[in-house]
Amino acid sequence: MITTPQLIASLAADAKPVRRLRPPLARAGLWLGAFVAIVAAVTWATGSWPLMIERLKLTRFAVEMTATLLTGIAAVVAAFYLSLPDRSRFWMLLPLPPLVLWLASSGYGCYENWITEGPQGWRLGRSSDCFIFILTMSIPVGVALYLALRRALPLDPLRVMAVGGLGVAALAATALQFYHPFDVTIIDLAVHVTAVLIVIGCVTLGGRWDLARLR
Repeated sequence: MITTPQLIASLAADAKPVRRLRPPLARAGLWLGAFVAIVAAVTWATGSWPLMIERLKLTRFAVEMTATLLTGIAAVVAAFYLSLPDRSRFWMLLPLPPLVLWLASSGYGCYENWITEGPQGWRLGRSSDCFIFILTMSIPVGVALYLALRRALPLDPLRVMAVGGLGVAALAATALQFYHPFDVTIIDLAVHVTAVLIVIGCVTLGGRWDLARLR
């Protein structure tokens, strides 16, 4: 019969060195930095910055844009923290304040548009294009975030991927604003929210399934 010291020695002999993960905030910062750099390069190449700068002079739009971006950043940071077993579940609440502000500012914009335009405020704008943009952009962004999060092999993949999915959807919605030079209508907002929920659901289920397969 093998003794305990012998068992430990045999396991240690076959053990492979483990590369320690960077702190979650550093990992989130590197991931977000890469995302911002890519989006900035693409929008600069397509000449979208001048119009965006002009639109940001409108306070309501600036608040909405900032809240959308902060929702994405906060959710991604929270997902990296939640991927570690020793971190509090309260990190899930980090994206909640900017998310509420995002929905409130978007809703107010729809209401303002409805008051100004009357029945035309209910018209279906370029919702299909926006829907496709959010879903299409979320695919590579979601895969990139998942590959970064899976290195920690989170014990609760459902929570981690749900928050990460919110981050992916919010970042995609932020990028959409560079190619969405008009106020959304109530129907447009409903379509945007639907696309965000679909992204969250797909990222959550896909990530949970693959992480469960790895265990």
